[in-house]
Amino acid sequence: MDDNLIQVTVIDRDGTENILEVPTDINLSLMEILKASEYEILATCGGMALCATCHVEVVEGLHTLPEASDQELDMLDTLPDADDQSRLACQLHLQNTNNGMKIKIKGALQ
Repeated sequence: MDDNLIQVTVIDRDGTENILEVPTDINLSLMEILKASEYEILATCGGMALCATCHVEVVEGLHTLPEASDQELDMLDTLPDADDQSRLACQLHLQNTNNGMKIKIKGALQ
């Protein structure tokens, strides 16, 4: 596998699992990668951590991500189904250390 290519398993809202090959040498957030991979992510705020429509649950690999910012945590606090594994995909830029991560899409559809 290419040194700058990782695999991320994505569980869609209907339970379908797919493995995405994600380049880590591009400056895209996980939200942008999911949208480009044709997942239904509203991203109403455009990736500013203001709407939480890109809410994901990190099923595996949470320890490989940087800590959430105060702004991200504040937005997650507004969600009734957020927990310790919740993150906003717009705030995540994946690196080689995230290879094998597994996420579940939870964000609102409307």
